[in-house]
Amino acid sequence: MKCNQVQELMPDAAAGKSELTAEALAHLQGCAACTTELTEMRKTMALLDGWRAPEPSPYFDTRMQALLREEKAREAARAQWFGWLRRPALAGVAAVLVVAGVGFYTTQHSTPAGGGAKMATVQQPGTAVGDLQALDKNDELYADFDVLDELQVQQENPQQGVQEQ
Repeated sequence: MKCNQVQELMPDAAAGKSELTAEALAHLQGCAACTTELTEMRKTMALLDGWRAPEPSPYFDTRMQALLREEKAREAARAQWFGWLRRPALAGVAAVLVVAGVGFYTTQHSTPAGGGAKMATVQQPGTAVGDLQALDKNDELYADFDVLDELQVQQENPQQGVQEQ
């Protein structure tokens, strides 16, 4: 037998749970290292057999239960603190995400006033197309101006505008 095979059997033999085989005993007679290790294991097991755990104090259980109750109370207080904090925070985050999502969707999928599928390009003011878009957008505002009405009358009767001058 090899040393590692015998060392696997040593803990049970040192504790007295099993006996070593004839091959293991023959190996121990020829190997001083394994014999020394078995002897030390038996001494350690003898010391452990003689050791007795000390008895806990009579109030150990009472103090342990009190500590457990205090810890549960602390956990409940932490849960209440973070519990009320989490609800509004999560609601706020959800609202911001909804608003951002709707805003993003409307900017990506907006259609021109005519209902066409293509997005309208905004022209710069001062150009003919830009002026027409501004008039189209603000038609109610411009409808109330008296000046526009006078211009419309002049365009219908160009002779009156010339005669007045």
